[in-house]
Amino acid sequence: MAAKKKAKGGKSKSKGKKVAKKAARKPAKKKSGKKRTPNAAFMAPMTPSAQLSNVVGSNAIPRTEVTKKLWGYIKRKGLQDSKNRRMINADENLRPIFGGKSQVSMFEMTRLVNKHLRSA
Repeated sequence: MAAKKKAKGGKSKSKGKKVAKKAARKPAKKKSGKKRTPNAAFMAPMTPSAQLSNVVGSNAIPRTEVTKKLWGYIKRKGLQDSKNRRMINADENLRPIFGGKSQVSMFEMTRLVNKHLRSA
């Protein structure tokens, strides 16, 4: 078949048909070969308070490990609220860490847990 020729005036012969133009895509970011190094402040060993050591243990561990162990405890005990998954229900071990509250949000929880950590 022959290629379509443009009619006089620069318009194509197909009248009434709209041709969708593809949106220009942004090029994907190139990943560098370097592996990300963790921030030293997060990897510094921290000593948990007596209340927090009931949940994560009494050894000095980095803040990232405290968070992992705390979430492991919450998942194991089923303390995440079933309707609003952002809320954490406190049990007898978590209530002193949460300042006596029976329920806190996961964002508030990290702030409250940081009060129970001191540098080793």
